Amino acid sequence: MSSIIKLVSVNNLEYNANRDPQVYRRPVGENFRIQARLEGSGTAKAQFEVGGEVKCEKTVSLPGKFDCQVSFDEAGTRIGSLVVEANGATETRDIRLDVEEYAWIG
Repeated sequence: MSSIIKLVSVNNLEYNANRDPQVYRRPVGENFRIQARLEGSGTAKAQFEVGGEVKCEKTVSLPGKFDCQVSFDEAGTRIGSLVVEANGATETRDIRLDVEEYAWIG
């Protein structure tokens, strides 16, 4: 069975858990942009949740693209889950989101 989620991007960069997390960090109040390219046929229900709270939820025609913007009021590290359901299959990707107290200067 092929994967529903073809590509995940955070802040317009392909998400790679092994990449230096500094490239994905955002200060408090600034949006993270989560994007996913989905493949297959029919429709898919995609949602992004953090700490059990659904931040974005959309129905996407396949093949298609899921786009979500989230921001946080407090600094810290969070694990978000991108969950996609299509044609009786469910696929999940965990994404680390680091929120800094202040924007880095220099």
